[in-house]
This record gives sequence, C-alpha cells and structure tokens, in this order.
Amino acid sequence: MRTIRKAVFPVAGMGTRFLPATKAMAKEMLPVVDKPLIQYAVEEAVAAGIDQVVFVTGRGKRSIEDHFDHQNGLETLLLEQGKEHLAQVYREVSDMADVTYVRQKQPLGLGHAVWCARHVIGDEPFAVLLPDDLIDAEPGAIAQMKEAYEATGGSSQVAVEPVDPQAVKSYGVVDTDVQDSASYPVRGLVEKPDPAVAPSNLGVIGRYILSPTVFEPLGRAERGAGGEIQLTDALQALITEYGESLHAFPFQGVRFDCGSKAGYLKAQVELGLRHAEFGEELETFLRERLTRMDNKALPGMD
Repeated sequence: MRTIRKAVFPVAGMGTRFLPATKAMAKEMLPVVDKPLIQYAVEEAVAAGIDQVVFVTGRGKRSIEDHFDHQNGLETLLLEQGKEHLAQVYREVSDMADVTYVRQKQPLGLGHAVWCARHVIGDEPFAVLLPDDLIDAEPGAIAQMKEAYEATGGSSQVAVEPVDPQAVKSYGVVDTDVQDSASYPVRGLVEKPDPAVAPSNLGVIGRYILSPTVFEPLGRAERGAGGEIQLTDALQALITEYGESLHAFPFQGVRFDCGSKAGYLKAQVELGLRHAEFGEELETFLRERLTRMDNKALPGMD
C-alpha cells in the first residue's frame, strides 16, 4: 500500500456567486480572517504529510501562484522595518510545499479538473481538496482520511456528512447500508439526485483520497449531470467496472461551505472569535450588537 504524497486542488472555477468581489480576484483568495481560503486547504494537506501540491488553475488565477511564490523585495522590506514575525509568516507560506500548476483549458467540471492532473499524479494514490469547503477539525479531515485509507487496506475514501434531505439535489450522494463505523463501504453514488429518489442523505463534500485508476473512466470524457464530466460518475465506475472498493468517511469536525455567502460569513465569525489578537474584541462587539437587536422594538409594536 502506497502512502499519500500528492494532493490536487481544483481551483479553476470562476466564482460567480461572489461577484463583484471575484470580478478581478480568484475566489480561492478570498480571506477568512487573515488567510485566503486556499491556504487553509493547503495547510490541511501539509499537516497530513502531503508534500506535493497540484493546483489545477484557469484564467484569472495568477494571484494563487503569486501567493505561494517568493517575492524577495517584500521579505527584505519587512525585515528592514523590523517586522521579523511577518517575514517569517511570509517565508512559511512560500516554502509550504512543492507546488505544480496545471491548466484546465475548458470548464468541463470537477471530474475533468482532476483528470487534468493525471500526468503529475502518475500511478500514485492521491488526495483531492476543494478549497470552498473549509473544514475546522483537529486533526484535519485529510489526516483523518489517511488513517481510514490505511485501515481499509488502501481503499479510496470520500468525505461525507448528513445534509438536509431537500438539499441532496446539490450534492453527490452515497448509497450504502452501513453507517456505524469510522469508514464504511459504498455501493454506489448518484450526482445531484432528486430528493424523492436519493439513496441517502449523506452528501459527498470536498475531500477525497483516490486510486489512480479513477483517471481511466475520467479519460472517457463522458458527460453527466449538468453536461459536465462528473467525478461522482468516475467513482461509480471505480466500483462497478474496475472492482475497486470505495469507502464513505464521516469526518470529525465542522464544515463551512465557503462557496456560499452565508457559509463564508459563518467561517469569518467562528474563526474570528478564536483569533488571539482580536477575538475578544469581536465577541464583545457581537454581544453588544445582539443586545441592541433584542432591545429594538419591532415595527408596529408599542
């Protein structure tokens, strides 16, 4: 069984749900407190022992490359200003991992984005992290999944969590009979099913550990839901056509869906409250704000 050394980050999406903020800025660079979304995901991968990061990018994503690159002038300026701590933070980001960039030239879906990384991944098992899902967990979700991968003898893993039954139409959903263990076998997957026929309410979220065999069905470029090349369909083929096992992993932690504005704001509040520098000040502000709201008379009331 081979260890997980590489991780793929599909970051070619346009981020239209956050316009106009993303008109000239990669959505993955939107800050949550004082770090961009993409950095949280990379830090999670690195903490799990991954040392090779593959960004699958598209047009307008240069800021991601710049963020993980060196800029000697800035580091020198920080040192000259006596800001050694910030210079150290800068170096840590730049030296975080060995980074490779691959271009997704057409927006053909998540499955296609993963397939674009095939030459860098080769014949190794690998992780996939979607930065829109910021997962607050210790250890991180990918570290937890690596343990499950090893415990199941190298079975591919997909992170899952229960979702509102009416929301399954926005997720890939797993079909399984067993839900009472740390990682349980999946019989099948359905992408964005109608709630009336969904096999469960367990939605697949943005963390995967995958066998390189998945590149074979992805390479057929078959279109699925939404006319896109779906990773979910390739995982189904992994089970039914290639006879490989796939496990659902209910990670321990809290997911913030930062692909939605509400989820993004919730992450800001939660992580802001824990910040050593200003968390206490933020908590005081929120308490005062809520008190003012409670004391405010509703329109039409005496």
